[in-house]
Amino acid sequence: MAIAGQAAAQEALAAADAAALALSRRERLALAARQNRLAAFGLAVLVAVVAAAFVVPLFYTTDPFATESEILDAPSWDHPFGTDVFGRDVLARLLDAAQLDLAIAVSVTLLALLGGSLIGLLAGYIGGFVEDVVMRFTDLMLSFPAFILALAITAMLGNEVKWVIVSLAFAYTPYFVRLTRGEVLKIRDSEFVDAARMVGNSAWRVAYRHVFPNSIAPALVLATLVLGYSILDASALGFLGIGIKPPTSEWGTMIADGAGNIVTGQWWTWLFPGLTILLVVLAFNWIGDGLRNFVRSA
Repeated sequence: MAIAGQAAAQEALAAADAAALALSRRERLALAARQNRLAAFGLAVLVAVVAAAFVVPLFYTTDPFATESEILDAPSWDHPFGTDVFGRDVLARLLDAAQLDLAIAVSVTLLALLGGSLIGLLAGYIGGFVEDVVMRFTDLMLSFPAFILALAITAMLGNEVKWVIVSLAFAYTPYFVRLTRGEVLKIRDSEFVDAARMVGNSAWRVAYRHVFPNSIAPALVLATLVLGYSILDASALGFLGIGIKPPTSEWGTMIADGAGNIVTGQWWTWLFPGLTILLVVLAFNWIGDGLRNFVRSA
């Protein structure tokens, strides 16, 4: 009876400790949510932009490539954001460009995240000669700013959308390699990893079932920032005339087309695409800050 009573008391204490730990975790998460209202606002902005890009064109059916006689027409009922120097509707082109720029950002981030994380996992987990070769090449790539590297690659490959995506993904992959490799180095010698090896799991199973899932969180936080950087870089390439070329709708090329109208007063040709880039990039950065704090609090 005494033994049974002790066992029951131990179970009660264990349950109380688990409840306290869960409560503490919930409190930390709630505190992180209260402290990251900008992240919630950024998510709302991003949802609004995505909805506008893919839903509004179903109702606002103006052709973004159609030219009209109203050249540089100010915002009006017929053209809410005005027309550009070729008589094209700025709002229609802005929505069409949003689909392209968001697709570029997502494609670049997914390629860089998957490729960089896997390479970083292999380098950190295998170590030795493989790690030395991978990290020296990564250091070489990181010696160049990502935009300059992407600019050089795009200039060599061409200004098609696929090459812009490839060049930006290649430029941002090293950041994921270094970050993931550092996390793997901290985790690969942990007790739970040693236990997974001792029960007979193969090295590759330990790597992708135990090491990789526990080292990917920082890379996911970085991915939200790379989404914003990709939009900035793609727009900058378009603005410089090296990236996506007109008449394709793209925020950077729209700003480049409207840059000559700054001094003549046609502000709507450059202001609306510029504000859209600003809002979307800020939204991604706010979401990234909130995700970082959430990961730390979890």
